[in-house]
Amino acid sequence: MTTTVATERLQKRFAKWDHDGSGSLERADFEKEAAQIAQAFGKNVDSADVQPIRNALIGLFEYVDQESGSNGSVTEAQFMDVTEKLIFEKGEAEFNRALTPVVQGIVALCDKNGDGKINGAEFATWLNALGMDGAQAEQAFQGVDKNGNGELSTDELLVAVRDYHFGRSDVELLG
Repeated sequence: MTTTVATERLQKRFAKWDHDGSGSLERADFEKEAAQIAQAFGKNVDSADVQPIRNALIGLFEYVDQESGSNGSVTEAQFMDVTEKLIFEKGEAEFNRALTPVVQGIVALCDKNGDGKINGAEFATWLNALGMDGAQAEQAFQGVDKNGNGELSTDELLVAVRDYHFGRSDVELLG
């Protein structure tokens, strides 16, 4: 992967999460992200179904905030520094530690049959909430379901998020 691709994707992520356009990320931006996800699923941000993804997003902000030493307001440069280190230097275990709660929150929100995995229809619901149409969601599911068993585990979704940031996939799972 080129650092150019990673940089572009991380800049896009920063811009998406900077809900108030202040040029920095604050906890409120991540709370707003959770509220938008809840709304896309027709749920209240305070509902029990939304709490895992809400808490995970806030936890992700706290991770970036702590790693950057920014004390509550993370600039784009700080965000880029922390996330590039997370992706390229700290290794898979640290990446998984930081992102597993977010992926688990996605699974908890989408998993209608309670089996701890996301099937094609459940995955499409998530991607539709992110603005992807049905045909694109089906194609994305096939690309992420590497073992072809028709369902996605947390581990498979973590690999997909990592693959996106490494430029091995164009399926953006975090919106």
